[in-house]
Amino acid sequence: MIAYLDGKLAQIDPSFAIIECNGIGYLVKISLNTFSQIKEKDKVKLLTYFQVREDAQVLYGFSNAREKVLFEQLISISGVGGNTAIMILSSISPEELYMAIQSEDTMALKRVKGIGAKTAGRIVLELKDKIKLDGEIASPGVGQKLAESSRKQEALTALANLGLPKAQMSKRIDKILAEGGGDLSVEQIIKQALRNP
Repeated sequence: MIAYLDGKLAQIDPSFAIIECNGIGYLVKISLNTFSQIKEKDKVKLLTYFQVREDAQVLYGFSNAREKVLFEQLISISGVGGNTAIMILSSISPEELYMAIQSEDTMALKRVKGIGAKTAGRIVLELKDKIKLDGEIASPGVGQKLAESSRKQEALTALANLGLPKAQMSKRIDKILAEGGGDLSVEQIIKQALRNP
């Protein structure tokens, strides 16, 4: 079991990071929340969750313990896998997720791409008594503004890495940018694209 990685941030993308530890580069899947907190750093420490499946071994990374706990609670729910949990944590902030669960706001969860009414209801039902809102949860940063074309490309790459169809996501991003998204950061573009239309 790999509890954490502490090393050089060799590469960063909104959906993954490569952390170099003693000459070995570990590819770690991350949420937008973690991306926004580590993207400007040279050296990082990520808490990790190592998932072994029949078809893959995946390492997930988190900038803080609260996000890791939320991830573990989400994947404990039937029908919510690691990639879905990361997508939830990328679409809404930990604070918003806590509040949605506590207030039984299934609509907020259903806005996440791939989350239907049944899964949203199951998340609220199973986690309502397990989580407590804690004021120490950090909000994702806005992030550095990039030129519109490079922001679109970066967002599109991240969405493709999450397994979403590139052509469909490209059209969705164009629509987001056309509707006044010129000042949005890459993280905000991805969040909007992940929400169900």
